[in-house]
Amino acid sequence: MAYDTSQKGYWSQRFMGKGEAAEVPIQILTDLESDAGEQIAYDLLAELKMAPVEGEDNLEGKEEAQRFYTDTIYIDQARCGVNTGGRMTRKRTLHNLREKAKRQQSGWWARLVDELLFIYVSGARGINPNFLLPLGYTGRANNALVAPDANHVLYGAELSATGIEQNGATAFNNIDAADKFSLKLIDRAVTRAQVQGGGATGIPVLQPCKIDGNETYVCVMHTWQEDDLRSNMATGQWLDIQKAAATAEGRNNPLFKGGLGMYRGAILHSHRNVIRFNTAGSGQNVEAARGLFMGSQAAVLAYGSPGTAQRFDWNEETRDNGDKVVITTSSIFGMKKVNFVTESGAQDFGAFALDTACAAR
Repeated sequence: MAYDTSQKGYWSQRFMGKGEAAEVPIQILTDLESDAGEQIAYDLLAELKMAPVEGEDNLEGKEEAQRFYTDTIYIDQARCGVNTGGRMTRKRTLHNLREKAKRQQSGWWARLVDELLFIYVSGARGINPNFLLPLGYTGRANNALVAPDANHVLYGAELSATGIEQNGATAFNNIDAADKFSLKLIDRAVTRAQVQGGGATGIPVLQPCKIDGNETYVCVMHTWQEDDLRSNMATGQWLDIQKAAATAEGRNNPLFKGGLGMYRGAILHSHRNVIRFNTAGSGQNVEAARGLFMGSQAAVLAYGSPGTAQRFDWNEETRDNGDKVVITTSSIFGMKKVNFVTESGAQDFGAFALDTACAAR
């Protein structure tokens, strides 16, 4: 079931890697798979910012102390179960019941993890009606949702007939219906990723993913944001990313799986689970979506072991004097967006939010 779950998940098929050295958007931390405990702390070693000591000037006493920014992730148990019904309604072998329960529950686990990752990286539950998790969901396992900080969110803008951005939104509460998703927004995200942070700023640099030694970013937009992108046929818009996709290096890498194309070193994806809102704009009535522009370590996912050295536990029992077979599964895990508290306040590490108008079709 663990294998089936990993093969069905949107994030697990494309964007995950094991260990803190994995240069992918979602890093799987395995510290607690063999050890007891409920939390993992991980560090970002800040860059040195001291000025050089010149000539014969004394360096002693001027050495800069190492600065570590630390984040913590917690894990907890989640469970799912299938009641296969009474003996007279089943009329199936136990083997068949196991296979059907595995198929159902692996799909359920993949869906749950996908939803949770969209929610955590976005820092909000949104209004997506197809989610397992209820409206107003605030997180699990003591890992709170963290909204994007001001340095890690960009907003859509209206495009002129010649493809120039104009009257762009500067905050979630002034997005209007014309501030849609476009390649110009991705341009701004790439540029900000290349120039923002580092040194003495206290803002972490958004580190790109690595494909065969090449650096790249990943952008996941809502399916309706993709429609807005496709509808713009101006020079330098949708048609150009198709040309780039055809010649992209490393396009057999999992990061490209199901991708729309590539633009300025960013692999483009779309998915229906990108978080949506209906409270944008000054009147809090504009429909919007939060696309994700990600580099390495946008979020972390940690597993614990249920005592079997596996990420999932499987349990079968009979009830009602053996008439009903109940098959349950469980997993001990946690996830969160990577966010470090620095001199500049709490800062996201590996993701930008791309907030644009996004009307239902």
